[in-house]
Amino acid sequence: MNLEERIYSVLVVSAAEKMNTSLSTFLAQPRYAPVKFVSGVGAAKRALAERDFDFVIVNSPLPDDTGLRFAIDTAASVEAVILLLVRSELFDEFFEQAAGNGVFTLYKPLSRPIFALALGWMESARERLRRQEKKTLSFEEKMEEIRLVNRAKWLLISELKMDEPQAHRYIEKQAMDRCVSKREIAEEIIQTYA
Repeated sequence: MNLEERIYSVLVVSAAEKMNTSLSTFLAQPRYAPVKFVSGVGAAKRALAERDFDFVIVNSPLPDDTGLRFAIDTAASVEAVILLLVRSELFDEFFEQAAGNGVFTLYKPLSRPIFALALGWMESARERLRRQEKKTLSFEEKMEEIRLVNRAKWLLISELKMDEPQAHRYIEKQAMDRCVSKREIAEEIIQTYA
């Protein structure tokens, strides 16, 4: 699936009606759905607890925070790409802290071409995160399989008095002979002897 076919969910954290109107116009494209607007950090945290978002756009300042700490904390805790919008006179200060924590930063006022470019970067970053998530899941699944196989081997050793190489060979041979994964054989052994 190429980027043109992807759909990205967006959480906009902004108390400025004028900015919200501009952002909602730009984010009205079919590739951005759903787009949820909230006006403060508390509401944003509740929205993030309810569902995952691909992008979180934080328009600083917010009524209950500058938005910087929220952006950094969100980047560290969820698999979303974060964009922090700040006034131009604060850009250097905010950028220094935000960039080191994986938060994209743009200064206001925004131009349409710059915002479009930023969304393109965010899409690229989100796709990279998706690939990392898949690698992490496959790694975790492999580790779980290793744990199950080891547990099954120890059950074979204790219950059937096999040694470790025999137990290992037994699981591998059963998996090959029956055309199933070692995980399935391990689960059967655990169910039988545990």
